[in-house]
Amino acid sequence: MSAKIYRPAKTAMQSGKAKTHLWVLEFDQESPRKIDPIMGYTSSGDMRQQVKLTFETQELAEAYAQRNGIEYRVIAPKDPTRQVVAYPDNFRYTRTQPWTH
Repeated sequence: MSAKIYRPAKTAMQSGKAKTHLWVLEFDQESPRKIDPIMGYTSSGDMRQQVKLTFETQELAEAYAQRNGIEYRVIAPKDPTRQVVAYPDNFRYTRTQPWTH
């Protein structure tokens, strides 16, 4: 039984940073998914795939995994790099590309 611990990134549908400060412990897939021949649904007999545990800090998530004997790996979060762009920069005389419509 293994798991990954990570902090989820902001989704494209969000404008805010809700639910991105929590750390998630998610179990890895142990058995492959199967395709139902009649309906075409994918299914799995592994119930742990459906479990996602959230924690306030990375240390709490690691402590939980160690306490329960779960092998885990920590995926470090990547903070986004923001490019500061101002509207007046479009009309700057030192602009490298000409302004066209």
